[in-house]
Amino acid sequence: MESQKNAPVIQSLQTGIQLLDLIAEHGQSLKFNEIQELSGITKSNLYKYLNTLTQLGLLYRDKKQGTFTLGSKLIEYGIAATGSKDLIGKVAPYLQEISRQTSLTALLAVWTHDGPVIANIWSANYGLNIGAQIGTHLPLMSSSGKVFATFKELVYIKEWRLKELSKVPENKRKEFEEEQKGISNTYFSYSNEPLVEHVSSFSVPIFDYKKELLGALTIVGFSPLVPQMHDDEVSQFVLKCAKEISESFGFDPNKASYAE
Repeated sequence: MESQKNAPVIQSLQTGIQLLDLIAEHGQSLKFNEIQELSGITKSNLYKYLNTLTQLGLLYRDKKQGTFTLGSKLIEYGIAATGSKDLIGKVAPYLQEISRQTSLTALLAVWTHDGPVIANIWSANYGLNIGAQIGTHLPLMSSSGKVFATFKELVYIKEWRLKELSKVPENKRKEFEEEQKGISNTYFSYSNEPLVEHVSSFSVPIFDYKKELLGALTIVGFSPLVPQMHDDEVSQFVLKCAKEISESFGFDPNKASYAE
């Protein structure tokens, strides 16, 4: 590890990445003077960095507002990193339809070496702050996290699971282990306000032909509007969508029954 820390680096590249991190962590578009104040970079150098990052598609500049946000190129990189391009493409129409039918936000979570992340979102309520965006890592106790903890092969999730469980009180760990039994039977997980107060979610798994977990289809909304049980009409609709997506990846319900 020490040799990695002392390895030579390109400082200008580090600075550019730090600017992307700064804008990502801020969670909203920023004006030039705001970025300059937060970063401490001189104006002349900051102009060069922002122009370069914008030309590369890593940042997007709204000419009318004069603000900067993360660019679409980062989404392309994120999709490539997850190895889930085909999955994202197939799920996208379902996210739109689920959101239209339920008036709730629908998202797809996929696995990375650091745990589950949001790969795509379709929001029916643009005023709703779900506390996450594309690329956000999801904790174990989120509904998506519970799906991955239940259905993802242990060899992939062992370190993440141990790390996440260390943040959970002992009594909650036991409750979670019991909850997993129900999730494995119903293919449905619920989480009450995992990221933002008054905003809850439920998730269902998407499988491939070997019944290996590809991702989690997750529905988010104000807590009173989000079903807590798998037999709710909305839950059943989303489970049906997940089943159809799974079948498109070769999942055979006759050989491995999908919960209903």
